[in-house]
This record gives sequence, structure tokens and C-alpha cells, in this order.
Amino acid sequence: MSHRTAPPSGAAQLRADCGRCFGLCCVVPAFAASTDFAIDKPAGSPCPNLRPDHRCGIHTELRQRGFPGCTVFDCFGAGQQVAQVTFGGRDWRDAPETLPAMAEAFAVLRPLHELLWYLTEAVALRPSADLRAELERARAETLTLTEGDPAQLRAVDVAGHRDRVNPLLSRASDAARAPGGADRRGAHLLGVDLRRADLRRANLRGALLIGADLRGADLGLADVTGADLRGADLRGADLRHTLFLHQTQLDAARGDVRTGRRPAGSGAGRECG
Repeated sequence: MSHRTAPPSGAAQLRADCGRCFGLCCVVPAFAASTDFAIDKPAGSPCPNLRPDHRCGIHTELRQRGFPGCTVFDCFGAGQQVAQVTFGGRDWRDAPETLPAMAEAFAVLRPLHELLWYLTEAVALRPSADLRAELERARAETLTLTEGDPAQLRAVDVAGHRDRVNPLLSRASDAARAPGGADRRGAHLLGVDLRRADLRRANLRGALLIGADLRGADLGLADVTGADLRGADLRGADLRHTLFLHQTQLDAARGDVRTGRRPAGSGAGRECG
């Protein structure tokens, strides 16, 4: 008999632990043959590369085999939450009838866990006491939502909750960046030459920086929430104090040993590949 287990606390809860998941990121999403994926896969259908032990059979060759999209996906720990907490360790391979409900839960928990990550980062920016209290309340409310059973998760208004949380994150960003730099929110900067650009304190939320040349650029205290850095050249860029920079963004970009890394414990920390 399976049993519900308590979720890990703190940052560990927001990091993918594939050993405690049931390969949900390889089953739940749909993807189409493209530069990111070598094949078409319908939603709810296991990827043919998924092994019986829920591990990827081509994990070390994903890019070479035409699956770079897999290398930049992060569930923010939602996978193990669904597997071990929401469904108490009950494997969909042993109980196929649970898969649709697992897929629904994963679709809700993944964006909630992402919000938790951003809220945790925002609190770490040491905002004013009033703003910190609001962020902490939003984080507690979000955490409570993640702890629901499948029926409760199905009823969560993820978009509405995100709309309530995002203004708080923007306020935290504005406070950390004050006085603010250039406002390039949602800017289309595909392939733009930004070598050695001074982007300190810039608002780059949702900016499209696909293939941009950011070699040697200074992104100190720049907000890159949701910025698309696929194929961006970050060699020598200073990212040590960049705000809301997630590892998936680094993984999607190109960098080298000179690419400035963030301090340990402040979110993304590995060098980009």
C-alpha cells in the first residue's frame, strides 16, 4: 500500500528530483517535431525514450539526438510532488487509470512551483518589511495550494493566482533595481549585438534575446524573469547579481568559464553549456 509523504522543505522542494518522480515531464506534455524535438508526441503519451525505470534512455545525448528542448525544461520540483505527495507514491505504470489525474495535477503544480521559486528569490532580495510580509503571505498561500489533493488541485485558478502574485514580484524587482535601468520588457532583441552592453538594473522581463550576442555584457541587477535566452552568447557576461535568473535560461544559452556565475544559494548556479 502506498502512503502520502511530506514534501521536502525549502529550496529542495523546488528542485527537480527525477529519482522520486515517475517521468511525468516525459509523459504529460505534448511536443511537435521541430528544432527542439525530433518527433511528435501527443499529451499523456510516454516518450519512446522513456525507460521502464522512468529514466531517459538518451539523457546524455539529448542535444545530439535532436531533443534540446528536453535539456532546458524544469518542473521546479512539481514532478516529485505529484508522484510522492499528491499520489502517495502510486506509480502510473502500475495504476494506468491514475495517469489522467496525474497529468491534471502536474499541469497545476508546475506553474505553482515556479511561482514559489520566484517568490523565494524575491524574499531573498531583502525588500522592505511591508513588501517582505506580502511576499511571505503570497508564498504561504501558494504553498498551501500545492498541498491539495487531486480534486482540490483541479479547482485551483492558476492564472488568477499568478495575476495576483506577479505585481508583488514586479514591486520586489523595482525596489531591488532602484534606480532602474533601461525598460526593455518584452523587447524583441533576437540576434541583436549587445556585446559589452551596460544592462545593469535593466528590466528585461519577457524579453526575446534568442541568439543575441551578450558577450561581456553587464547584467548586474537586471531582471530577466521569463527572458528567452535560447542560443544567446553569454561568454564573459557578468550574471553574478542578475535577478530571477533560472538555470533553465542558462542551459538554453551558450557560455564559457568566464561567464560570471551567481553566488551560491541564489538560484541558478551552474555554468551555461
